[in-house]
Amino acid sequence: MWAVYALLSAVFAALTSILAKIGITGVNSTLATAIRTAVVLIMAWGMVFITGTQNGIKDIGQKSWLFLVLSGLATGASWLCYYKALEMGEVSKVAPIDKLSIVFTLILAFVFLHETVSVKSIIGGILIAAGTLFMVL
Repeated sequence: MWAVYALLSAVFAALTSILAKIGITGVNSTLATAIRTAVVLIMAWGMVFITGTQNGIKDIGQKSWLFLVLSGLATGASWLCYYKALEMGEVSKVAPIDKLSIVFTLILAFVFLHETVSVKSIIGGILIAAGTLFMVL
């Protein structure tokens, strides 16, 4: 089931890029990011209350809080940079560069999470990086 959610994530991410590029026309990228973030915040908390998981907040440990906050800061920085790039560049070039995050994630997962590196993931990472360069140059 995780693969279905991952595929849906990719489809919605693609829609995000297209909708954002259209929506950002004539709008400051920081303001656009703030509007998008407010919508995501409302949607996320809505899902928490719809699923009845709001009581779990008291069970979150300090380490989880720290890393969730750090993850949120990284997400915010990513979104601000992404919207600035969309404001300045073509979505067909910005989106592939943004997807280099896959390569960075593979490297960081190996270094910090000690995940196994396979020949397939190395070749895949190289192909993603090469494909990105091919699409952008």
